[in-house]
Amino acid sequence: MSLKRRRFVQNLLVAPAVPAALAAQQTTTTTPKEQPPRQPNTPAVQNPQQPKAIGQLKLTQVDLTAETRPHFFTEEQFATLRALGKVMVPPLKGNPGALEARSPEFLDFLISVSPADRQTLYSKGLDSLNGQSKDKFHRPFSELSASEADAVLRPLLVVRTWPEDFPSDPLKNFVAQVHDDLRTATVNSREWAEVAAKTPHRFTRGRRGSGLYWAPIDPISEG
Repeated sequence: MSLKRRRFVQNLLVAPAVPAALAAQQTTTTTPKEQPPRQPNTPAVQNPQQPKAIGQLKLTQVDLTAETRPHFFTEEQFATLRALGKVMVPPLKGNPGALEARSPEFLDFLISVSPADRQTLYSKGLDSLNGQSKDKFHRPFSELSASEADAVLRPLLVVRTWPEDFPSDPLKNFVAQVHDDLRTATVNSREWAEVAAKTPHRFTRGRRGSGLYWAPIDPISEG
């Protein structure tokens, strides 16, 4: 085979390979790369944002920081109730009295959520007591001296054989009940519990002091 014929055959063998190589190169350069499938935006693949830190606030009972206004009684009724607490349950033997234990404030809350007949007993009783004071001394009960308050209250105090035996007279009945309520609220107060906790034997009215006390809780109304 002559040299020219040999080169011609070689060219025929090489010629089809060149376009194929170029085509493969073009395919490689023009075909976009395969992207991974997109994940759905579900909570499992999201990066949750951490909540910012919330500052903790120290809670304090309102009654410990400021004077409270009566919830149920009028200003004059509440002043009369406080005067009763001062006279009937004074401080004794290092224990707090009704005013120091804030018993009138507790009773104001308690009566506000009590049945209607008990609310009427307190409202009429305080008004009647205040009326007697004005008739006798021309001043409200809250402004009387200790001796003047005693002169109004002493005729209304009765001896009861049993604690449940309340007098039939409405005003005497009120005086007996408010006396019991003031004393009970005082010995179950925070202030009384704190004093009882400091005593060597921690005995209170014949019972060992437990450190527990009453506190007003706003009632929950269900619709």
